[in-house]
Amino acid sequence: MKNENYDVLNVEEGRHVKMWTKGVPVEDVAKKQLANTAKMPFIYKHIAVMPDVHLGKGSTIGSVIPTLGAVIPAAVGVDIGCGMMAAKTTLTANDLPDNLSALRSAIERAIPHGMSPKTRGYRGRDEGSWNTPPAAVDVAWGQLKDEFDAICLKTPKLKTTNNYRHLGTLGSGNHFVEVCLDEVGFVWFMLHSGSRGVGNAIGTHFIELAKKDMRTHFINLPDQDLAYLAEGTQHYNDYIEAVSWAQKFARTNRDVMMHNLIAAVRTVITKPFETHVEAVNCHHNYVQKEHHFGKDVLITRKGAVSARPGELGIIPGSMGAKSFIVRGKGNPDSFNSCSHGAGRTMSRTEAKRRYTLDDQIKATEGVECRKDENVIDEIPMAYKDIDAVMHAQRDLVDVVHILKQVVCVKG
Repeated sequence: MKNENYDVLNVEEGRHVKMWTKGVPVEDVAKKQLANTAKMPFIYKHIAVMPDVHLGKGSTIGSVIPTLGAVIPAAVGVDIGCGMMAAKTTLTANDLPDNLSALRSAIERAIPHGMSPKTRGYRGRDEGSWNTPPAAVDVAWGQLKDEFDAICLKTPKLKTTNNYRHLGTLGSGNHFVEVCLDEVGFVWFMLHSGSRGVGNAIGTHFIELAKKDMRTHFINLPDQDLAYLAEGTQHYNDYIEAVSWAQKFARTNRDVMMHNLIAAVRTVITKPFETHVEAVNCHHNYVQKEHHFGKDVLITRKGAVSARPGELGIIPGSMGAKSFIVRGKGNPDSFNSCSHGAGRTMSRTEAKRRYTLDDQIKATEGVECRKDENVIDEIPMAYKDIDAVMHAQRDLVDVVHILKQVVCVKG
């Protein structure tokens, strides 16, 4: 079945799936995964699929899953609240130094990143760490601590996770910090991260609880990672509380990093400038209650961004490609959503097998960034064509700004 703007995947004994993927390839395994999710009895209306869709854990990345009476923890995932933040500045391209290496180094010093012992997070002040938490971290943690302590009373093992220590840190993988130029030459700061170690622990804990519940009640599933928590149960209530907190942590984490990023840039560029001229802070891995088609439902966006009428969002391209600041059109069939990026076309292992360091250097020409074998898995060719992705969702968002990175810090 076809529509002018999206294709429809009809699922036997399940809800249908509306796919904004015209002109963008979709793996058969991803379609199978979508069909499995659509068969769950609590899916409301239909599943909406974004053009960056690809295989995920349990549910595809790039899907919007509305549910009534249940939530699937693995659909939200373990990088709870992962998302983007971008801020326009009053700087222009002419204000940037000719050599951007000092700017990149300043950002790398200001924001712990990657997985080395030195940069996983902040150490305590009494340890004499290379990078102790700035005051912004303490202030931000003060706004999160009481609720976290209450959650730990129910799930004590969360107390020993990296929580405070990871606030204001980037992580690894596809998380990044960038300095970008828009279509008329204004400088933007942009970053991508989530709830770090504590979010991972929350997600993992409740995914396992959901699987245990399925075994206890002899519930058969098309995929064990579609294990769910039923509304009205203690596990459901505890998960909603914990996941909501993790989403606050993720948003706060981006706020703190942006604060430290701006401060780092000021040490290199001495010209006075303003920031947050246009600022966006949006999740793309999260769950929240919303009103759609006459009902209050839980909306899980697994690699998707809210795109309500007039709402600003961020759709990043890959390392070396364009990114977009967009304004939502509020398309009801998509549950007011759009894609969260370009979407991978191959696994990290496959990207490292297929491409060389020379390929990575060529693909990131003109960008001040790491150019080593450890970031080959993030090479632009491992992702879908961002222009095709944007064209496929032209009835979901309008493009407000086109950004091109000049500095990229990867974890």
